[in-house]
Amino acid sequence: MAPKPKRSEPKAKGTPRASKPRGSATRSKAPSKAGAKAKPGAEAKGATAKATSRLIDERTQSLGSWRAETLAEVRRLIHEADPDVLEECKWIKPSNPLGTPVWSHAGIVCTGEAYKQVVKLTFARGASLEDSRGLFNSSLEGNTRRAIDIREGEVLDAEAFKALIQAAVAENLRSSAPKSQGRGRTKGDAQLCAPADGPRAARSARG
Repeated sequence: MAPKPKRSEPKAKGTPRASKPRGSATRSKAPSKAGAKAKPGAEAKGATAKATSRLIDERTQSLGSWRAETLAEVRRLIHEADPDVLEECKWIKPSNPLGTPVWSHAGIVCTGEAYKQVVKLTFARGASLEDSRGLFNSSLEGNTRRAIDIREGEVLDAEAFKALIQAAVAENLRSSAPKSQGRGRTKGDAQLCAPADGPRAARSARG
């Protein structure tokens, strides 16, 4: 009997070639260039700060005479008292094209306005500050603000003024801090939290 012809085994499918890894997965990140540029946001902030500083310089120089010297000295003392203070020019309008210098840290600390007879420094939360040296001599009737009026020939107590600036910053930080959630619990809350075996349970146990 003739041998049965062998069935031809189906050809095994060719093993797929190892797919080349995608270029995006294998490419190593290009090394950062030395001296990479700062983030645009940081550059913008720096440019704004410089522009503001120049604007206040112009504002101070435009005053001339003793008012310019007084405002420049005040500005120096504020930066000494709080190096992190933010300096701005606000309330720019046609009658006041250079605006009003404002110093802030967690809120407005004080403003510097120059009038014909005085340089006025207004503290936004002055009524909340302890003024042991009696620097505040204007706007004393309000419940929030206090001011220092400096006239020609008067010398500001530098150390007392810097202490007042630091106190104003501390007050701003205290006021802006989130309040503790543990405080202000009502009587009802206390009853809800009372254990089940409280005084009433003790009475019923006694009989």
